[in-house]
Amino acid sequence: MDSKQEREDALKLWAGEVLRQPITLARCAGDAGFRRYYTVDSAPELLAVDAPPASENTPQFVQVAGLLRGAGVAVPDIRAVDASRGFVLLENFGSREFGAELDSESALTLYGEALFTLLAIAQAPKDVALLPVFDEAFICRELGLFAEWFVGPLLGLTLNADEKVMLEGVFGRLAMRALEQPQVVMHRDFHSRNLLIKADGSLGVIDFQDAVVGPVTYDLVSLLRDCYVRLPAADVRRWALAYGDMAIDAGVMLPVNPDDYLRDFDWMGLQRHIKVLGVFARLHLRDGKSTYLADLPRVILYVQEVAASYPELQDFAAWFAARIVPACKAQSWYQSQPLSDVNVMGVI
Repeated sequence: MDSKQEREDALKLWAGEVLRQPITLARCAGDAGFRRYYTVDSAPELLAVDAPPASENTPQFVQVAGLLRGAGVAVPDIRAVDASRGFVLLENFGSREFGAELDSESALTLYGEALFTLLAIAQAPKDVALLPVFDEAFICRELGLFAEWFVGPLLGLTLNADEKVMLEGVFGRLAMRALEQPQVVMHRDFHSRNLLIKADGSLGVIDFQDAVVGPVTYDLVSLLRDCYVRLPAADVRRWALAYGDMAIDAGVMLPVNPDDYLRDFDWMGLQRHIKVLGVFARLHLRDGKSTYLADLPRVILYVQEVAASYPELQDFAAWFAARIVPACKAQSWYQSQPLSDVNVMGVI
């Protein structure tokens, strides 16, 4: 079963056998991965999922779902699975994305619920037999995507020896800071598009199959410095500190100086956003998913702001401003964004 149509036909036949009735599938909007999701006409409470085994680890998905569900996280129930073929029937949370529901009235409630959900994930058992460890090698592999896909193939730049040494030094400092943080279960893509408002108004979590054991601030900065929604700096700081207090009260982390904690948060976000520049470039160049190019300017702005805020990162900040930003501005996808914040209703 090589073609998408052949796999769709096989998924339809399998799901119909599980449900014991003929069915019709309708393709849902895709995401950054290789999974394909379908609604089921006679069972709208379910989604049929095609997760090609060559690129997707269905047994891992099922096991991580069980781990998170056991920790009280609202993840979809799994009705049936054929792991060998990568077919799954699971609960349909609907299509109400967290980010689309945000406005000045709902933001406090939604972010409050998201932070409590994040705390539940962080308190899940750190099963290192199931979950990879987000160690130095893992972190540096992710950061390597920046040069591999963004700097070279997308921007057309070639790094010289001095630039490579400078980047290696910065990446090493970012990795060190991440590894010094408390290590918890980490969703690894905890943002507005992977949080859904269920029919009962509660928050559901999807796209969790890449969970790892990693730094406590990673998911937090993924949420508060979202690649798709930009929040005012004051709200980012307030909610980051509120989560820190929650994590301390829950025993997830020891009491910490707020400035040190916010530095961990900022540097973790810088690591994530440098990685994301590479990921979004790869999605465009390799996978033909070019809609993510429109989100690059927001991520670039995050990188600039954080790097400029710390003396230890000034060489990187100056290099990024002088070498990378002008090359970005020459690209058709680049649109200048104001440095001022937007309100919660705005999506830059």
